[in-house]
Amino acid sequence: MNVLVTGGAGYIGSHVVQELVKSGHKPVVYDNFSTGHANAVSEDVQLIEGDIHDMNFLKHVMGEYEIDAVMHFAASSLVGESMENPGRYYYNNVAGSLGVLDAMRGAGVDMIIFSSTAAVYGEPDKCPIAEDAKLAPTNVYGRTKLIIEGMLSDYSLAYDMRYVSLRYFNAAGAAPQGNIGEDHNPESHLIPLVLKTAQGIHGSVSIFGTDYNTPDGTCIRDYIHVCDLAKAHVLALKHLYNGGSSKVYNLGSEQGFSVREIISTVKKVTGKDFAVAEQGRRAGDPAILLASSAKIKKELKWEPQFSKIEDIIETAWRWHSSHPKGYLE
Repeated sequence: MNVLVTGGAGYIGSHVVQELVKSGHKPVVYDNFSTGHANAVSEDVQLIEGDIHDMNFLKHVMGEYEIDAVMHFAASSLVGESMENPGRYYYNNVAGSLGVLDAMRGAGVDMIIFSSTAAVYGEPDKCPIAEDAKLAPTNVYGRTKLIIEGMLSDYSLAYDMRYVSLRYFNAAGAAPQGNIGEDHNPESHLIPLVLKTAQGIHGSVSIFGTDYNTPDGTCIRDYIHVCDLAKAHVLALKHLYNGGSSKVYNLGSEQGFSVREIISTVKKVTGKDFAVAEQGRRAGDPAILLASSAKIKKELKWEPQFSKIEDIIETAWRWHSSHPKGYLE
């Protein structure tokens, strides 16, 4: 299939593009490079610089490359920034996604796979979190993604579009061959922050909150390897291609690891010691976020290949240690 991948030069998008090629599909990457990197996309993949707000150009690209389906990753995704600058998030995420959907309508494309987030759940009543849990996001980023999920549902009913919305938990790791990986500026994700501290790029890594109701007092999160995420996208594409109905799925490893456990594992994998600073809690950080991925395992036969946190961190370390300046290397 010919698949337009918006934001395909970003962290998750670039890994999905690699998996699409491996699976025999023909991705076309559409990115404005505000956070993505051209070097994250293989030279044999069509790469187009464009903005999702440019609906006419987007529609033109879909027609020119005879696009069959869209995978939509282009979005702003920093929780803290979303609270400080909500307008940017409603414009980039909500208005931008509306442009993508209307471009699809104009080009006659009726299948989309959407990059959603566990942030749509907010503070969970219980863990693990299933897809039918209460949807009550506590930040603007999560609210924008939930609004887009509503848009997808409405467009599906009104215009006969079909979609799969994938709610990620904490994406981590890098391609095992070490050619692409995680490179954000600024970096906000725990594992790369700890790895950069192991490299000596940062003097210390901070733990925000040590008094949570967890075994070691620090937050527990569900980490899923980015390549396992990528495989789920290809399975979702197959589902839609075979006439499957619109679906919403969680994507997580169903395992929880605390901040202290992540730091300890990084020290073990890298063989390096470094300073750890303990600070107070950050507002809005739930004690535990843990996914139930039973639905996608049952319906799409998805099974994560990277089940050990050591293996996830090892692939990330391979990328960061060989690319200390990220894609600037």
